[in-house]
Amino acid sequence: MNRSVPQAGPRVQNKRPNHRAERKDKAVNKAELVAQVAKESDLSKDAAEKAVDATFKNIEKALSDGDTVRIVGFGNFQVAQRKATTGRNPRTGAEVQIPASRVPKFRAGKALKEAVNA
Repeated sequence: MNRSVPQAGPRVQNKRPNHRAERKDKAVNKAELVAQVAKESDLSKDAAEKAVDATFKNIEKALSDGDTVRIVGFGNFQVAQRKATTGRNPRTGAEVQIPASRVPKFRAGKALKEAVNA
């Protein structure tokens, strides 16, 4: 008996987006943020990365100390207390105690809201 092997069709290349406008998710990653900061502030990419890292690090430190970070025109970063609750394991249906925790929250300022809706 003669068995023929099916021939594969034309190869389709995986077209990965190479330009921001072509991306579906339109999320800005850290590298893109650093590049934009460097471009707009006439800094080298290394200096811009240090500035972005220092900003994130200081916001993180302030929140871990329980402080609120207010950036006028942008928004507030704050820590909220989440109460302990009882949840369920979806696989077994058994009750699970979820401990209380502190969670970071961001609340957009008026100028940021207006810019997003413009």
